[in-house]
Amino acid sequence: MKKRILSLSAIVLVAVAMNAQTVKQEVKKDAKTVGNAVEKGAKATGEGVKDAAKWTGKTAEKGAKATAEGVKDGAEWTGKTATKGAKATKKGVKNAAKWTGKTAKKGANAVSDTYKDVKDDIKKKD
Repeated sequence: MKKRILSLSAIVLVAVAMNAQTVKQEVKKDAKTVGNAVEKGAKATGEGVKDAAKWTGKTAEKGAKATAEGVKDGAEWTGKTATKGAKATKKGVKNAAKWTGKTAKKGANAVSDTYKDVKDDIKKKD
């Protein structure tokens, strides 16, 4: 019976050793898979960061160019508008001077006519 127990123990020991070897190989395989996945993830993250940095740089550059264009266009518009405003002001002053001259002349004529009327009235009373 001891032989049987020893044989059975030897078989169990061999089975456990084989099973342990299989488990060890599976763990090693799983660890390698995890390591590869982590490495791929890190690589992808690095690529993503690199791409994001490029995109940010390009976007900032485009924004700077657009701002420069906007400032340039704004300066041109301001210059054109100021020129138009100066011309309109000059024309307005010229027209106002004409109107003032005409109005003053009319006023002077009215005063003169009134003076003549008053003078005529005074002569009639005398």
